Amino acid sequence: MGEGRYNDTRNGERQYPVIADRAGAEINQALLRYTSGKNSATLGRQRINLGNQRFVGGSAWRQNEQTYDGVRLQFAPVEQLAIDYSFIDNINTVFGPDDSAATTAANPSDIGGHSHLLNIGWKIAPALAASAYYYELDLDRIAVTATAPLGTLSSRTTGLRLEGAQGAWSYAAEYARQHELDSNPWQLDSRYLLAEFGYKVHGVALKAGYESLGGGEGSGNRAFQTPLATKHIFQGWADVFLTTPAQGIDDAYVGATVPLAGGSLQAWYHDFSPERGGGSYGDEIDMSYAHPIPGVKGLAGLLKLARYRSDDPARTVDTDKVWVQLQYTY
Repeated sequence: MGEGRYNDTRNGERQYPVIADRAGAEINQALLRYTSGKNSATLGRQRINLGNQRFVGGSAWRQNEQTYDGVRLQFAPVEQLAIDYSFIDNINTVFGPDDSAATTAANPSDIGGHSHLLNIGWKIAPALAASAYYYELDLDRIAVTATAPLGTLSSRTTGLRLEGAQGAWSYAAEYARQHELDSNPWQLDSRYLLAEFGYKVHGVALKAGYESLGGGEGSGNRAFQTPLATKHIFQGWADVFLTTPAQGIDDAYVGATVPLAGGSLQAWYHDFSPERGGGSYGDEIDMSYAHPIPGVKGLAGLLKLARYRSDDPARTVDTDKVWVQLQYTY
């Protein structure tokens, strides 16, 4: 990769593919935290990863992790119940630390606004847990696309997730509804569905699932969006669908994680189609292999590949990505 021969979202090189890792440095975390037993209060710039990060996460895969400026309160009033509430004043996105002339309404370095994140977890039984959530995102300084009005990602999302494991089996089901916040110039009404099953045998973890982010009614892209999610770990590693298309998206997927030669091999297959309107977006194959580097404690290597093939060039394009990574943990 030659110098400047990629689009870091700030250098103006839009003729090249996006690699959203621009050069720069900023404070990742600066906080005060009080802890008493299972209860805690945190004030300042901090990580917030809720559940599986499908709605709120840090996108730690990127070089500049997404962090949050605000207050977070975590309580466990009884053994089976956990309450997690955050008030967010500013979001430090992966596109930071600074804006430039190439910045668009869809990729600012900071998103101001007063957002509320509430997640309540309840252990119903040894093999079943539930989490109910309400996310009120006041995102008036960002838009769903570069040409959409500001505020079109301001939303209220309410949902319920059930998950658990019994013996070799694991399972999860989830449903959510998304509507506009009062400050959003567009009306929103879309839904989210998930069904997933897993099975472990002889050290091999198998998984199959179906995830659907609904499309919306009206002009522009009013589909179900997850702007604060750790998006890379969902809907394929090629990152073709970081923004849900206006027609929504259905993702049917299968995958396996296999111990191999002292390391870990992953393989996934995704089939993507619009949630409404018919047709097909395309499919994707993802593979990765991670292995500790001999002789250096804490050092691990990763080779990762993503191959997306489009069934409709008017909607998406063929995409291939390769990563080679070294990670040192101390």
